[in-house]
Amino acid sequence: MRAFSALIVRILSFYSTVLLAAETDLASLPVELKAHVAPNTVPIFFAKADLNGDTREDAILVLEAQPQPQPQPPQQDPEAYVEGNPRILLILISNAEGVLVEAKRSAKLVYCSTCGGVMGDPFQGVEAGLKTFSVSHYGGSSWCWTADYQFNYSRKDQTWQLVRVEESSFHASVPDKVEHKRYTPPKDFGKIDIADFDPEHWKGQGLR
Repeated sequence: MRAFSALIVRILSFYSTVLLAAETDLASLPVELKAHVAPNTVPIFFAKADLNGDTREDAILVLEAQPQPQPQPPQQDPEAYVEGNPRILLILISNAEGVLVEAKRSAKLVYCSTCGGVMGDPFQGVEAGLKTFSVSHYGGSSWCWTADYQFNYSRKDQTWQLVRVEESSFHASVPDKVEHKRYTPPKDFGKIDIADFDPEHWKGQGLR
């Protein structure tokens, strides 16, 4: 029961953050981030922290692609599953002049808006700190699940690498029975650069 209570508290604490993130648009985005919003994308989340330990404030920006409308095929099933728009996470580093420049990106780390099942958009937000950040997701239906991915900055490799994966699941009928798994290197995976990270293909991957 204690594990489930902690899970609910974390989900609720993220919920208010997600509401704010959902309201993020180009007009309200900090001016230093606007240059990194590509055409046909919209910003849905940003966070600031010193991500590489050089004492300058950096940023993480999450964009969602907005593809141009395409003609629909005739007799399309209105109840057919529609995959959500892809999302891109950018790591923006402040240079000596104080200008944010793109250092890394991931096109797979942040789940799409329909990837959470009946629970809706699974993306719960990004927590960023000194040389680290984590991305959290929550979704499911009768079976609920969470998936958290943490990346730390490697000064040696000058990139952000996967250092922790935590997964939890429970059935709605027995919410106090939570199955929790934690994965860390080098036992469960080796060095995985954020640019190469695939949430469906990371176990046993990476250099050791």
